[in-house]
Amino acid sequence: MIVTRSASESNLGGDVIKQLFNQPRILKIAAGLLFALVLVPLLPKLPLILMGSLFAYLGFAGTQKVTVKEEEQEENIKELENIRDPKKVYELLQIDPIELEFGYELIPLASGELLDRIVMIRRQIALDLGIVVPMIRLRDNIQLKPNEYVIKIRGNEIARGKVYIDRYMAMTAGEIDEDISGIREREPAFGLPAIWIDENEKSKAEARGYTVVDVPSVIATHLTHIIKQHAHELLGRQEVQSLIDNIKATNPALIEELVPKILTIGEIEKVLSNLLREGLSIRDLVTILETLADYAPIIRDTDVLTEYVRQALARAISSKYAAGGKIEVITLDPSVEQLISSSITQTEHGSYLALEPSLAQRVLKSIHELVKKVTLKGGQPVILTAPVTRFYLRKLVEQISPDIVVLSYNELLPNIEVTSVGTVRLNES
Repeated sequence: MIVTRSASESNLGGDVIKQLFNQPRILKIAAGLLFALVLVPLLPKLPLILMGSLFAYLGFAGTQKVTVKEEEQEENIKELENIRDPKKVYELLQIDPIELEFGYELIPLASGELLDRIVMIRRQIALDLGIVVPMIRLRDNIQLKPNEYVIKIRGNEIARGKVYIDRYMAMTAGEIDEDISGIREREPAFGLPAIWIDENEKSKAEARGYTVVDVPSVIATHLTHIIKQHAHELLGRQEVQSLIDNIKATNPALIEELVPKILTIGEIEKVLSNLLREGLSIRDLVTILETLADYAPIIRDTDVLTEYVRQALARAISSKYAAGGKIEVITLDPSVEQLISSSITQTEHGSYLALEPSLAQRVLKSIHELVKKVTLKGGQPVILTAPVTRFYLRKLVEQISPDIVVLSYNELLPNIEVTSVGTVRLNES
């Protein structure tokens, strides 16, 4: 007699077996019974031990599988709860003050030498500018090229560069020597001619006067340059409050007199930002706050207060720009200074320079020509003018370059030897 089974009966048997093996507890009980039967006389022991061991293994394996599945379910539930939590939305609004994103080829640098360099950068900026740089966020970005990196400030891209992880960068102020083989690029921080060379070309490049640096140094230099350029953007009220709290520990009388009786944290922040914008250090915060305490009761304009602070920092400014007690400057013709001075307009919200566009362009053209001559000779363009016009002239020359230094006579010590290398005039030519 031929016995046939229907498809439903076959599926039912398979489901029963599947349910059985999906119940780790039942498999463990079966294993225990089989091991118990080993003690019964006349029963075959070896098959019972083998079957018991198999069921025990399947039971414990099934338990681990169930545990993992339960943990995954718990994590998914927690993740859903976090997504549904209205408070978690606010976390998405957080923006890192400064970020360094990089392609996947540069990932090994993030946990190695570059991390140590970033720690040193924060220490050096504190010494040079007197501010504590916020923590720099490092993260990989698959949208970037493998050897590319991007520097962001408050979520906005400020600069990007490209490096070659297995090469060295050789820089020179002149043209690249044709005998040195490599990938010709521009140095990312200052735009100098550079070439990425193999390690076997390193000795040759150094012998010919090239400056040879490794990849972490290139990125660290670029990052330092960007931080110094945008230090005023990284300084907020909370950072100013932290600096003031630090000073209060040693100068409580000064802080009690100044904040908030005379100036608010926001007004002090504006003065400090003005100094940082022009590359001046605010590390001597006691002198800065003492000056503000002297002049703020009679002057509320933060731009004018900044000028008084700059004059109080004359020693630091002279040391920065007049190396060896000498400085070469571009001066202004008296008629130009008078023109700028008479164009300053005072309002209840502050003062500004209301110079006719045609006259402003003539002044800028003369400045541009003189700055170009100084730069071609390898010098630092410095314009010297009267204290009353310094701030407004600085605002004007920013249209040419933010790197042009504008000083007033009161910001240089009396013993500094000043040499004029050109005069700004209103010549039509």
